[in-house]
Amino acid sequence: MSVIENAIEKLRRESAGAGAERAAPPPPRGIGSAMEQPRYDTASRRNIAVDSGQLRAAGYLPESGHELEFVDGYRELKRPIIRRCMAAGASPQQRLVMVTSALPGEGKTFTTLNLALSIAREQDASALLVDADFPRSQISRLLGIQEEPGVLDAVADSALDVESLVLGTSIKGLEVLPAGRLGPRVAELVASARMNEVMARLTRDPRRIVVLDSAPLLVASEARAMIHVPGQVLLVARSGRTAQGALQDAIALLDRERLQGIVLNDVRFGRRNGGYYGYYGYQGSAKHDDESAGAY
Repeated sequence: MSVIENAIEKLRRESAGAGAERAAPPPPRGIGSAMEQPRYDTASRRNIAVDSGQLRAAGYLPESGHELEFVDGYRELKRPIIRRCMAAGASPQQRLVMVTSALPGEGKTFTTLNLALSIAREQDASALLVDADFPRSQISRLLGIQEEPGVLDAVADSALDVESLVLGTSIKGLEVLPAGRLGPRVAELVASARMNEVMARLTRDPRRIVVLDSAPLLVASEARAMIHVPGQVLLVARSGRTAQGALQDAIALLDRERLQGIVLNDVRFGRRNGGYYGYYGYQGSAKHDDESAGAY
């Protein structure tokens, strides 16, 4: 058993010892009443084109010939997340899903993007992909929106409605929100009460699941400041690369109520040129095809 699997097994034992399913943690300031707010008007929203070929060439979509296996794998990955989002009595905070990793190079941006694309295919839900990796803003660069105002602008200016910054896309069911303009006080902005208010604004539509691409926990204070905002967290690790100590340190930072599972990238099973990832939740696991999981 690998060091990563040992850490995962420890997580499972701790979760099992905690007893029956526990109630969701209290929502941060501003999120509790979000579902009671009216839905927003998207008629005048600006759309951007998502170039699948460019994303595939950059290593953020599966290679041709592997799409069907890949889509099926992400269906299994998203299913427990959606169930928790849509459960009776679930708070809007549960629809804030943060994807992070211990260190760079684990494949968390790849996972975030493809999870959002998979959720966008749902009949009863839509996905808002938020670039919350403020040090690198990789999602914004991939989609060519790095110069657009975004999360940080809305947090810095209380008079600015973050919904006015959300962009529609050429993919049905998918919206994106850029990181915004970097300033000297990014970590303080992320840790502020205003950040909670901005996130609450994004959860007003009960059909929308907000997927946050976060910076790695162990190298970015902004990521550590964000971990109390979402209701669900996915931790991405890479087989054969993520050190046991790094994974354990990242897990130690997270509230177990929020940690929904671990996505294990690059698990090899001998298939020619094949790369796999595994999703490890508290109730089981699944392994799916992932040719480019190492992209960060």
